Amino acid sequence: MLKIGLTGGIACGKSTVTLLFQEHNVPIIDADVIAHELVAVGQPALNSIRELFGDRVLKEDGSLNRKVLRELVFNNPAEKSKLEDLLHPLIYKTIQYQVKQLNGPYCIICVPLLFETQWTSLVDRVLVVDCPVEVQIKRLLNRETMPLNTIYNIINSQVSRDFRIEHADDLLNNINTQDVLAEDVKKLHNLYVTKSNS
Repeated sequence: MLKIGLTGGIACGKSTVTLLFQEHNVPIIDADVIAHELVAVGQPALNSIRELFGDRVLKEDGSLNRKVLRELVFNNPAEKSKLEDLLHPLIYKTIQYQVKQLNGPYCIICVPLLFETQWTSLVDRVLVVDCPVEVQIKRLLNRETMPLNTIYNIINSQVSRDFRIEHADDLLNNINTQDVLAEDVKKLHNLYVTKSNS
């Protein structure tokens, strides 16, 4: 099975592209979904996070307060490293396990931090979803109430746009209409099916 690593900066449109691939019945493995499942109430990783950061990162119902945790780690590189050291090995193992369960010509493995975690060895090709940084910022401001300095910290914690473009095997420009994006995904789908058979 051909493994396509889907990545891109925050708010570049990875989720939109993932949904478009799903319309072609392509299996999707999403590192963010896995991370959410790992930190659900009752999961060992949530207890580990509480031990690392204290009760301030939990809501009253015992679930993870993502907003508090995000602002904590993106404004403090040392805290961010602690969280990544805890979660990344668990996410990596889960991705490997899920790939083994799949059948089909190819799958999409969505890893927002594919380059930052140096997980490119997990995949056969890298697909980057791209848009200008000013578009990322605008989308984030429209999407949720997040301090501007946190937005800049998140963007700056990721590899640069130039780096992603330079290291992409395939590139999707996500500043066009949904119809154009869907057509571009369809072309890539056909390419990946062809490559999986070669």
